[in-house]
Amino acid sequence: MTKAALPPAGWTNPLRDERDKRMPRIAGPCGLVVFGVTGDLSRHKLMPAVYDLANRGLLSPSFSLVGFGRRDWDDAGFADFVRDCVQAKARTPFREETFARLAQGMRFVQGAFDEDASFERIADALRGLDEDRGTGGNYAFYLSVPPKDFPVVFKHLSATGLAHPPEGSWRRAVVEKPFGHDLESAIELNGVIKEVFDERSIFRIDHYLGKETVQNILALRFANQLFEPIWNAHYVDHVQITMAEDIGLGGRAGYYDGIGAARDVIQNHLLQLLALVAMEEPVSFAAHEVTTEKTKVLSAAKLSYPLDETTARGQYARGWQGGQEVCGLLEEEGFASDSTTETFAAITVEVDSRRWAGVPFYLRTGKRLGRRVTEIALVFKRAPHLPFDEAMTEELGQNALVIRVQPDEGVTLRFGSKVPGSAMRVRDVNMDFNYGQAFTESSPEAYERLILDVLLGEPSLFPVTDEVELSWKILDPVLEHWGAGGAPEQYPSGGWGPKSATEMLARSGRTWRRP
Repeated sequence: MTKAALPPAGWTNPLRDERDKRMPRIAGPCGLVVFGVTGDLSRHKLMPAVYDLANRGLLSPSFSLVGFGRRDWDDAGFADFVRDCVQAKARTPFREETFARLAQGMRFVQGAFDEDASFERIADALRGLDEDRGTGGNYAFYLSVPPKDFPVVFKHLSATGLAHPPEGSWRRAVVEKPFGHDLESAIELNGVIKEVFDERSIFRIDHYLGKETVQNILALRFANQLFEPIWNAHYVDHVQITMAEDIGLGGRAGYYDGIGAARDVIQNHLLQLLALVAMEEPVSFAAHEVTTEKTKVLSAAKLSYPLDETTARGQYARGWQGGQEVCGLLEEEGFASDSTTETFAAITVEVDSRRWAGVPFYLRTGKRLGRRVTEIALVFKRAPHLPFDEAMTEELGQNALVIRVQPDEGVTLRFGSKVPGSAMRVRDVNMDFNYGQAFTESSPEAYERLILDVLLGEPSLFPVTDEVELSWKILDPVLEHWGAGGAPEQYPSGGWGPKSATEMLARSGRTWRRP
């Protein structure tokens, strides 16, 4: 393919009307450079997502993909690797013609993070793509590598000029969580990145924010007059945000040991979900407007004290999962027999605002729990029930609005209804909305949406510096408290966490939902 046959730099779909949101946004000429391209994230998520975007016609004909790693591959060997990833994990059907077009822009650069010559080879590859493919000098650098490697990569991107685009072009950095280990390290890490890229060019990936059901929180709240009037402390008793997994940590000791459930999930995923649930209506859905409202919530969020009573942590022990006996964390390969890494974490957060004063937000996450589920539940205050006696309503719980993030994506509304029969008895019933049944088109994977937004320069789904640092400011006191408190409480695999988590809510007369 010659350069003359390709669209010019800055190309956009000429048939697209910016006012018509039904028309897809298509990335212009550009390339994606992936550091850590042979890792699990790349193999299972990034490479399939790139293919799915190409298969849906959302990438420019000149899109190029550059892999960087130590493998002794040429471009064809890299293309074979990508093909294997795509055929194993892609969401959309495999089409040979789609992959062939994508493979024309695939390049592999062999090297190491600490070698100047390696980054010079990347620069040579990008110059060649600009000439051969017409990518226009537009590149995103995706760091699918451990955070400890960020400084050296950014240092070389700066030293070789790769981070500095030619006039009229762009360069962007994409980094995966965790964004630091605590507030101090997050500030240091943000400083390292900002020495090379400005804030508008930094995209911090939180894949939960790319899920359709997470984005639907804003639609549910602000497009429907039905919910907004009761979305406040006058009607909401409390909010539960749960991310439960039924898998253990076998084989992940290198990443997880010393990190734990709170750092891995609460600091990013769950506090971001809290911000979306609790934020005020933005002026528009422009990135800076949404970010402003989320930042206000995180600024107003505070821990509930005393931490001995308002937080809980645990570590899964031997038990039964899916009909099979499974080992505990301390028996997993790679974990020390005295490891204090928590696999279950729960905290209580309050939001000091007029809308939410007095409403506790309970956040919990854990491994080896009863089932895999992520949900947000707004549990409403009880009605006075003046016309009913206790016998009529003894089967009635509290009304709840449950947003199911995964799996079985959708929304459930729980309310009371009369039981058929001659007596007046009221009990809970559910009204369900399910994405899979309501829409014919399947939802794209989160990484599809997020990678496309990076290439489009659309930052609304990416946490900014203030959000990251405010989240650590909330969580740090909990981590310090737990660090001085000895080993986590053991809980049996296949259950719903430690006894202390149940007691945490029982003190206020509440109970955790069983999803």
